[in-house]
Amino acid sequence: MPELPEVETTRRGLAPIMTDQVLETFLVHDSRMRWPVPLDMPATVNGHIVRHCDRRGKYLLIGFDHGTQIVHLGMSGSLRRVPMNEPRRKHDHAEWVFPDARFLLHDPRRFGAILWHPANVGPVNEHPLLARLGVEPFDPAFNGEHLARAFSGRTLPIKQALLAGTIVVGVGNIYASEALFRAGINPRLPAGRLSRRRCGALAEAVKETLAQAIESGGSTLRDYVNATGTPGAYFTLHAAVYEKAGQPCGQCTTPIRRIVQGQRATYFCPKCQRR
Repeated sequence: MPELPEVETTRRGLAPIMTDQVLETFLVHDSRMRWPVPLDMPATVNGHIVRHCDRRGKYLLIGFDHGTQIVHLGMSGSLRRVPMNEPRRKHDHAEWVFPDARFLLHDPRRFGAILWHPANVGPVNEHPLLARLGVEPFDPAFNGEHLARAFSGRTLPIKQALLAGTIVVGVGNIYASEALFRAGINPRLPAGRLSRRRCGALAEAVKETLAQAIESGGSTLRDYVNATGTPGAYFTLHAAVYEKAGQPCGQCTTPIRRIVQGQRATYFCPKCQRR
């Protein structure tokens, strides 16, 4: 699934091209997605100027004066720029056409979404899909004190608390394992037992891990391509523990372990990440 680094990489490819440009034509080729694309969406946005292209969690936000398109890439979707005359592929659900650029949303598994949030009903962050999301990892408000308050009294294992998305957004399965390794924290440790000092170390590890992933263009997800059509770029090739069960830890040579938490694979070093 495209996670925050993949979505942020896509946003960075879209924003310089879409911003301050007139969306000449928005086309819906197949409305069958997680929620059907509203039939009146083309009439709502055609001929309007894109004012900004933002991200909240794993949602792309294409903003106009009168509202915002909320775009989710689903399990295996991508939003990529294509030549103006390139034929559509199977599973290309929607199309954005600008004077000098064209984008297609490709979603084979149809778990993605394109929704509309009118400006007159309030800020887009109040939309039900966004309202309960945690703080952004690069927001100044995300720090050790934030984690300490959020984890206080919680018995949920620390990795699952990170994945929930209500404390901090964007720490997907790969990045949670990697951040916990960087911080030297066992993924099975109850969140409420983490000291303030270690909360600070974890916040920094999350920021560093996600920043590195964004710099790499995301993980090596089989179906993901960025806004230019380039495949997801190889963060996992440089991962310290993810998918490295049985291999020696790069710090201490102890074999990396794999366990399952909440039906998700977790990788960690039992020596570097003691409870």
